[in-house]
Amino acid sequence: MDMRKLVGRNFARLRREKGLTQEEVEARSGFSQQYLSGLERGQRNPTIITLYELSQALGVSHIELVDGDRSEDS
Repeated sequence: MDMRKLVGRNFARLRREKGLTQEEVEARSGFSQQYLSGLERGQRNPTIITLYELSQALGVSHIELVDGDRSEDS
């Protein structure tokens, strides 16, 4: 699987599980809603630092953003 799509899927799933909107993550992380939308669509190639900062904004481990073992059923 393309890592960009995997990270995007994981990010979107975790964001929804936390009950957060993209705008709320924007406020927590400093990344624009436009960037976050592109990330969720697998159109962004985030750096390791970006992954870490986004995981902090979601309150999860950065490993969860790159974990390929989880599948999304929704």
